[in-house]
Amino acid sequence: MKKLILSFMTVVAFYGFIQAQQKEAFISFEKEVHDFGKIQESEGKVEYKFIFTNTGGAPLIINKVKASCGCTSPTWTEKPIMPGQTGFVSAVFDPRNRPGSFNKSIFVETNTQKGRNILRITGNVIPREKTVEDYYPKTLGDLRLETNHFAFVKVYSNQIKKDTLKIYNGSDLEMKVTFANMPKYLNLKVVPEVLKPGEKGYILGVYDAKKANDWGFVSDRVQILINGKSGSRQTLTISGRIEEDFSKLTEKELENAPLISFEDESYNFGKSTQREKIEHEFKFTNNGKSDLIIRKIRSTCGCTTVAPEKTVIKPGEASSFKAIFSPGSRKGRQSKSIYVISNDPKNSNVRLTIKGEIITEEQN
Repeated sequence: MKKLILSFMTVVAFYGFIQAQQKEAFISFEKEVHDFGKIQESEGKVEYKFIFTNTGGAPLIINKVKASCGCTSPTWTEKPIMPGQTGFVSAVFDPRNRPGSFNKSIFVETNTQKGRNILRITGNVIPREKTVEDYYPKTLGDLRLETNHFAFVKVYSNQIKKDTLKIYNGSDLEMKVTFANMPKYLNLKVVPEVLKPGEKGYILGVYDAKKANDWGFVSDRVQILINGKSGSRQTLTISGRIEEDFSKLTEKELENAPLISFEDESYNFGKSTQREKIEHEFKFTNNGKSDLIIRKIRSTCGCTTVAPEKTVIKPGEASSFKAIFSPGSRKGRQSKSIYVISNDPKNSNVRLTIKGEIITEEQN
């Protein structure tokens, strides 16, 4: 008897499902996962169309299709699909610069009761053979470089740091590369001194932070001379972030170190016009046990700062500095950063912000 009742309920439920399906759209894909297998990066984009049928009883509408990353470009049947008719969702995968295996999802949003279907494409990209242009993408005339930004990243204030940057002679003539307008803290030379046609070499850079006499992010441009000749765009950007080395401090030295504490690290000026200057005084205290030294205060575009009255603050003492934001032609939401670099080992680079909304005279 129980089996009979259970079978009857199953039939009723199935019938109810069929009835509901007949009254609304229902999407049925031939398959929801496609494996491209091995594809060659050099052969470019690949495409697969996921075919589906509207097995419901009402027009099927695809509202939106979204891929899990920008490497797939989906298209789909945009007009309503009548009951019994078919449509497609096409996934295009671009393997350029994406060697190795991939597994990407495509989210299909419809007017069905389920609302969303997830399709997947998989495969393995066989990388193409790299060219000189790949290894040395930046060009300065016939000189090719792996990058035109020589970044030394972090450099301690008492450190002399060395690094190299790869270059290539793309001309049919010998090439001698030299440099002009080098800052005093930097020394650059090319190895080998003269590059033969098609020859690889490198720039050896020596960054002496002690000679820089600066703190935080420091950037300069160096002129590159090729066989003694310069060009308007023949420049190399040199950068480094100069920091104090606190790694060798003992536990006792850390305990007795200075400690910078700000009353507020963010100032919201609300709304202001383009002609108004926004000023704010950032106040801070040395809550540590030794002298706090303000190494540098650096602001981003649009902000200027007035140096604090005291740059050496005794334990328990307070100081402040004024920050001024001049909007100029800027409008809309603004957020400007100010960096305070000190000898506080726990918080040597404090980021402060001035933010708000700049409105035009017409909006005022």
